[in-house]
Amino acid sequence: MAGTPAFGLTKLTNKIGEGFLIPAGNMLRESTGLSFHWFFMASQKRTMTKSRRVQDRSKKKRVHDLEIATERWKVTSKVLVVIEALKREPEQVIPLKRLEQYRQQINLSKPHKVVHFIRKSPKLFELYRDKKGVIWCGLTKEGEDLVEEETRLLEDHSEKAVEYVTRLLMMSVNKRLPVDKIAHFRRDFGLPYDFRNRWIHMFPDHFKVVRIEDAEYLQLVSWNPAWAVTELEKKAMATGTISDISPEPGVLFLPFPMKFPSNYKKLFRYGGKIEHFQKRSHLSPYADAKGLSPGSQEFDKRAVAIMHEILSFTIENRLVTDHLTHFRREFVMPQKLMRLLLKHFGIFYVSERGKRLSVFLTEAYEGSELADKCPLVLWKEKILRLTGYRGRRKRIESSNEFSDVEGALFDGDFDNQTTFMNLEDGEIDGTIDDSSLVDDSEMKVGEVYDSYKD
Repeated sequence: MAGTPAFGLTKLTNKIGEGFLIPAGNMLRESTGLSFHWFFMASQKRTMTKSRRVQDRSKKKRVHDLEIATERWKVTSKVLVVIEALKREPEQVIPLKRLEQYRQQINLSKPHKVVHFIRKSPKLFELYRDKKGVIWCGLTKEGEDLVEEETRLLEDHSEKAVEYVTRLLMMSVNKRLPVDKIAHFRRDFGLPYDFRNRWIHMFPDHFKVVRIEDAEYLQLVSWNPAWAVTELEKKAMATGTISDISPEPGVLFLPFPMKFPSNYKKLFRYGGKIEHFQKRSHLSPYADAKGLSPGSQEFDKRAVAIMHEILSFTIENRLVTDHLTHFRREFVMPQKLMRLLLKHFGIFYVSERGKRLSVFLTEAYEGSELADKCPLVLWKEKILRLTGYRGRRKRIESSNEFSDVEGALFDGDFDNQTTFMNLEDGEIDGTIDDSSLVDDSEMKVGEVYDSYKD
C-alpha cells in the first residue's frame, strides 16, 4: 500500500507488519460535520440481518497469515493432548486402547483411529507390544527430553504466571474467580500441569482457595498497585506517548493499536468512526466498573480493554473464544461478546477454522509469526517440527474487500445473530471443512510453515 491514504492514516515507522496501518489518536483527521448525537443514534440502531454461521459470514474477511497460525496451533494442541495423557501415567506409558478415551480431546472423528494418529509422529511417540499382546504407547527419547525441558520452562515462567493470575483476580468484579474457569487458561497462561492440586496453593501472599457453595474459587489476598497498570499503559510509557502513570487505576485516554491487511479497501469509509472510537476515553480494567451501564459506549470500550489485557497475558496472544465468554459475569462484559470481537477486528481477529473459534491480538503478530516469542512458544515450535501428523492440503483464502463486514465495523449490526456458535462438525483428522479445498492429497504438517504460501 503505497503513499498515504486520503483520510489521514499514515504508515508508522514502528509498524508491526508489512502492509498494515495502525491508526492511533490524533493521527486520524477530524470526522466530517455529522454531529455526535446523530452518530450515536445511528450506531445504536438494530438492523435485522440474516442469521448465518460465523464461518459463512466471515469467508471474505480472512487474514491469510493468522489462519496459518491457527493451523499450527490446531496441530500442536492435538499432539499435546497425547503428551499430557502420557505424563499422567506413572511410567509415562499407556495402553493404546485407553488412549481412545482421548479421541474427543484430540478431535479425531470416526472411523479415524488414535493408533493412526500416533504412528504419524514416530519421532515423538513409539508403540510396542507386550507378551500378552497388549499394545502400549510411550515417548521416544527425544520426546522425553522435550517433556523435561517443558517442566523447566514452566518453572521459569512461574513468576510471570503468578503475576498474570493475580491481575486476572484484580480485574474481576468480586476479586475472585472459579478455579474451574481459570483452569481453561492453563496452557495459554503457561501454568503447570499440577495447577489445581499444588500450584494455586504455593503463593498465599497473592491468592488463596476458598469454597463457596461447593465450588472452589481463587480469591485475591492483596492488591498490588504496581500490577494495576495495563499492558497498553506500559507500551505507551516505553514509547514516550505518556510520561507518567496514575497511582490509582481510573480513566484512560490511550488508543488501541490496530492492524488491517493491506488489501482492506474500506478504511476510507470507516476512518471517522475508527477515530471516534480511538479518541473516546475508557475505564481501566482494574478500576471499579459497577457504575457502568450495560450497553453504553463506555461499557463496551472497557470490555475491549479487558479482552486486550487478557490476550496480552497469554503466551501466544490468542485464546479460544469460549474461554473468554465464560468470564462475562466475572469481568462485567457484554452478553454478546462475540459481536464485540467481530466488530473490532482491527484490534482482534477471530479465526473460525475448526470446531472452536480463536481470537488473536493482531498487534502481536508479524505475518503469521509472533513478534515476541517466549521460551514456551519456542518449545511448542519444536513439538510441531517433530510431528508427522498429516491433514488434507487446503488453500486458505485471503480477503479482497472484507465485504461481509463492510457495514459492521462500528455500526453494531451483528445483533440478532442467533447462531454464532453453530459450529461445523466436519473436521476430520485435522482437516478443514471449507469450500476452498484444493485436493484430497495429504501433506505433512511439518510443511505447514510454507505449504500455504501463494
